[in-house]
Amino acid sequence: MAAPKPEEISHPPMDQLQGLEYCIDSNPSWVESIALGFQHYILALGTAVMIPSFLVPLMGGSDDDKVRVVQTLLFVEGINTLLQTLFGTRLPTVIGGSYAFMVPIISIIHDSSLATIEDSHLRFLKTMRAVQGAMIVASSLQIILGFSQAWAICSRFFSPLGMVPVIALAGFGLFDRGFPVVGHCVEIGIPMLIMFIAFSQYLKKFQVKQLPILERFALLISTTMIWAYAHLLTASGAYKHRPELTQYNCRTDRANLISSAPWIRIPYPLEWGAPTFDAGHAFAMMAAVLVSLIESTGAYKAASRLASATPPPPHVLSRGIGWQGIGILLNGLFGTLTGSSVSVENVGLLGSTRVGSRRVIQISAGFMIFFSMFGKFGALFASIPFPVFAAAYCVLFGLVASVGLSFLQFTNMNSLRNLFITGVSLFLGFSIPEYFREYTSKALHGPTHTSAGWFNDFLNTIFFSSSTVAFIAAVFLDNTLDYKDSAKDRGMPWWAKFRTFNGDSRNEEFYTLPFNLHRFFPPS
Repeated sequence: MAAPKPEEISHPPMDQLQGLEYCIDSNPSWVESIALGFQHYILALGTAVMIPSFLVPLMGGSDDDKVRVVQTLLFVEGINTLLQTLFGTRLPTVIGGSYAFMVPIISIIHDSSLATIEDSHLRFLKTMRAVQGAMIVASSLQIILGFSQAWAICSRFFSPLGMVPVIALAGFGLFDRGFPVVGHCVEIGIPMLIMFIAFSQYLKKFQVKQLPILERFALLISTTMIWAYAHLLTASGAYKHRPELTQYNCRTDRANLISSAPWIRIPYPLEWGAPTFDAGHAFAMMAAVLVSLIESTGAYKAASRLASATPPPPHVLSRGIGWQGIGILLNGLFGTLTGSSVSVENVGLLGSTRVGSRRVIQISAGFMIFFSMFGKFGALFASIPFPVFAAAYCVLFGLVASVGLSFLQFTNMNSLRNLFITGVSLFLGFSIPEYFREYTSKALHGPTHTSAGWFNDFLNTIFFSSSTVAFIAAVFLDNTLDYKDSAKDRGMPWWAKFRTFNGDSRNEEFYTLPFNLHRFFPPS
């Protein structure tokens, strides 16, 4: 038997991902685009409902307050998504709420000056104003780093090898929001997981009028079926005598969103009152802004690959970070109770549907704004149980993580140096945040526990993030360990042409600003 040829046992590296139906600047029909945009909106509801559902009761807020926060968050998400797709990186990314802000926000909630307020509604309002003030101040960090092009300068130290752990852990690092949440209601979570995989992968060749409808709308179809099944279980009284936690995760009427939501409400800035400012709160919030910046950097690079675009040049990436900072400023002004970052699950959905169209994401932003103003309709969709979203996350987070691993094709993985950097960065990215989580769950405070609360919150926020830990480890090791003699092994020859806007002719097609604005803001 003849020995196999080299091309038969290896695959050449490819700048753009193949197999996508629509890339960043190609669009499905309007009907299909609207349906796909609605699907992205439904997916974005998961985080938009989960974060306020957890934080608002801790602040003393009622169900009415929770609904108003969810509506406000969705409204600002829609605005931020439009700003990012028009003037930021221009990648098809949904800008959603971020879990990175949870540590400093919980610290503000437990601040002695706020926690001792007896009137629960007054405590909610004062806590909200404190969070708003901290977020407004902290947003300046991303605005300055982005629009000054400082992040573009920093990104010149990134290589394909250094980005692998960052992008991979943007997906893998969210494992605790996957099957652990599915396990809270396995009777709807596991069928959702099986159905989503079956429709999107095994039945993807099923077509109606030459449209792969099961693959393209797998999330929408499976969510609708499981949601109806969960509603049937709820209406039949299946959970009537079950534990409180089971009822909260399985019932479709547990969140009390529909009954509490107003028919029409338009969110507006400072509706909770004038923000209050505290230096310690703001400094701790800056750590969350840094984490959001790093996690979004990895997500932007994943989105570029799943949209069949070139990696965003440094100045485009920095421009996107600047607009994301504007988004966090809007979060603070409107009072969304969390900051902004790229929605990783929506990035994964680009790959699942094989549609990386910018127009689809802009349409989803329109749905966010519309349903945030017409509260009853939005609350109806927001009644989908959390395990349904978590089942989809199991697939979509994993898909984003695998995009990160795909950057290894541009590096030499027969190099012990590269194996060391990749392995250590990935392991520390998993291990350190897990240590911080376990320690906090047992001691009720983070491992960093000094008399300076702002310092504790800053470090605990940084090390709770898998992507941030991996970023610190990978970029440091990659730029200090035999870096002068290993440019080729690191993938720098391939990376070089994407380090300037004019380095690749495709960049103009993907990243040029609309309305001829590039004449006033020329690329660098």
